Amino acid sequence: MAPVILHLRAETKPLEHRAALTPTTTKALLDAGFQVFVEESSQSIFKSEEYKAVGATIVPEGSWVDAPKDRIIIGLKELPEESFPLVHEHIQFAHCYKGQAGWQDVLRRFPQGNGTLYDLEFLEDESGRRVAAFGFYAGFAGAAIGVLDWAFKQTHADNEELPGVEPYPNEDSLIKDVKAALDDALSKNGGVFPQALVIGALGRCGSGAVDLFKKIGIPDDKILKWDMKETARGGPFVEIAESDIFVNCIYLSKPIAPFIDLKTLNTPERKLRTIVDVSADTTNPHNPVPVYTVATVFNEPTVLVETTVGPKLSVCSIDHLPSLLPREASEFFSRDLLPSLMQLPERETAPVWVRAKQLFDRFVAKL
Repeated sequence: MAPVILHLRAETKPLEHRAALTPTTTKALLDAGFQVFVEESSQSIFKSEEYKAVGATIVPEGSWVDAPKDRIIIGLKELPEESFPLVHEHIQFAHCYKGQAGWQDVLRRFPQGNGTLYDLEFLEDESGRRVAAFGFYAGFAGAAIGVLDWAFKQTHADNEELPGVEPYPNEDSLIKDVKAALDDALSKNGGVFPQALVIGALGRCGSGAVDLFKKIGIPDDKILKWDMKETARGGPFVEIAESDIFVNCIYLSKPIAPFIDLKTLNTPERKLRTIVDVSADTTNPHNPVPVYTVATVFNEPTVLVETTVGPKLSVCSIDHLPSLLPREASEFFSRDLLPSLMQLPERETAPVWVRAKQLFDRFVAKL
């Protein structure tokens, strides 16, 4: 059997510094007999030399377009908005299967070129659990930006917005900065810690948010940890408006009642100052946080919620939050993905890949 050939493409989404394969997992694949080509990247936290040192073949950025058809193209975020047919097998997040705006245009390129999409979001084990996810660091980074925004509001005028944020070299440096901002805010407001509410607290993402809150010193009794039990009665939930920071960490798989709405927010008693929608289902018609319409980015991390009463309220809805800690997040994700990648030689029979191909075929049939 010919070896599987993987081609790691350079990410093009602005400020995306993560990678689907790290030097560590690349070495494991090479040792298992795979061939791995790695594109030079102007954005990745990992340098080309790191991949070259473990034996990967370095190729120019963007060369995947003209690469031989027998290569499997692997990346993270969506491809650039082009219209040419896709002839390869692709492994990536594509955002096509949950009714997102423009999904037909994205997906149509694959059958036009006889290509295939294996969506990373839908690589699942027998129980339906994703084999690899960035959830923990998405929640961790989202909670960090939430605290930064809340703290900024305690120390700055309402006409000022939270400045842009940049990726951190490691977790310790992020915690140091967020804790410093929190301490500054506490010195201005009499030492009153913010009340944080996390929905989805038992999942990967929610546990990451809770972990960040604890590591910067927010007392446990100031962290409300909600999951399916607490939300079973259906929203909107006034408890969100009564908190200072709300972090939404759920995985939306079916329509649900909104967690919060403008009617619940537009009360003089509202304390809520910051919403972090880690799930970032901004264009999903069933978004459970339907109080904003703009997906934010690292250099403009928040957008205002147009309330009529109560204090200034902002939303962070960055859809690649783990890139705030790109090295740790990439290692975490790639390590979990590796066992499934090792099954690529048998992808026509390996259940995780068979299910992903069947899902692709079902949605192609809807075009």
